[in-house]
Amino acid sequence: MSQNRITSLFNIEYPLIQAGMIWASGWKLASAVSNAGGLGIIGAGSMYPEVLREHIQKCKKATHKPFAVNVPMLYPNLEKIMDIITEEEVEIVFTSAGNPKTWTPILKEKGIIVVHVVSSVKFALKSEAAGVDAVVAEGFEAGGHNGREETTTFTLIPMVKEKLEIPLIAAGGIATGRGMLAAMILGADAVQIGSRFVASNEASSHQNFKQMVVDAEEGHTQLTLKELAPVRLLKNKFFNDVTELYTTNPSKDQLTELLGRARAKKGMFEGDLDEGELEIGQISGLINEIIPAAAIVEEIIAEFKKAKKKLPNF
Repeated sequence: MSQNRITSLFNIEYPLIQAGMIWASGWKLASAVSNAGGLGIIGAGSMYPEVLREHIQKCKKATHKPFAVNVPMLYPNLEKIMDIITEEEVEIVFTSAGNPKTWTPILKEKGIIVVHVVSSVKFALKSEAAGVDAVVAEGFEAGGHNGREETTTFTLIPMVKEKLEIPLIAAGGIATGRGMLAAMILGADAVQIGSRFVASNEASSHQNFKQMVVDAEEGHTQLTLKELAPVRLLKNKFFNDVTELYTTNPSKDQLTELLGRARAKKGMFEGDLDEGELEIGQISGLINEIIPAAAIVEEIIAEFKKAKKKLPNF
């Protein structure tokens, strides 16, 4: 594929980025995606600082190609995590769930490429003003933590593109080559894909969860817990408990109490499909098999090229 602003920025072959997902994206997945020509990302959100260090070191041994670390800024140990990223000479950092002004200048000073994840035009512009190198604009279809505005990817990408000067990466509801092409026609320079890589051999998430993603159909996910932090979940016993609690007009404290601690770890990493929090995107209804990450990249790029060839005939 010919180079564009994102492939040049990250020095990668394809404008395809694997999302840094909690409990799913360790060094095995990140290195596999990078080796296949995309940009693999280690998700620091579910890692203690020293665990992150270990994943970075193992990723370096498993690939000589660029990879990134995703850092949700609402987690504790943030300074320690940033120290490790600097010490281990990570070249690309994706930040999310926080103010890009806080860390962007510090990371940029150390020569690190910084990308921030947003769910609205307003925050895309704030990120650009903060000095980030690129923005991921993530639509409402995405799994995990999500925007309160409920703007879909199809709407969000052209709106952000209209206002933004820096490179734009589309995320949310993309798992196929045709989806990738559609996002790029709407103005994205690249796509970020999460849910499809959960159902990969190298994802560190539990086999039970991977299988539930594969079995999911349209309508099996929903956005909830907006009062805490909006999150898209697969419908299971825990989701039903949340829905039932909402009928009582609960306080934030009651919702927090029901959520408890380590609920996401219980579901996605330990495989408790009843009591766990199972974060996945709407596109899970289109995911039908668990295959190696390299095969996913290959499949998406092949479909992208095939769909692109057909465009002149429309």
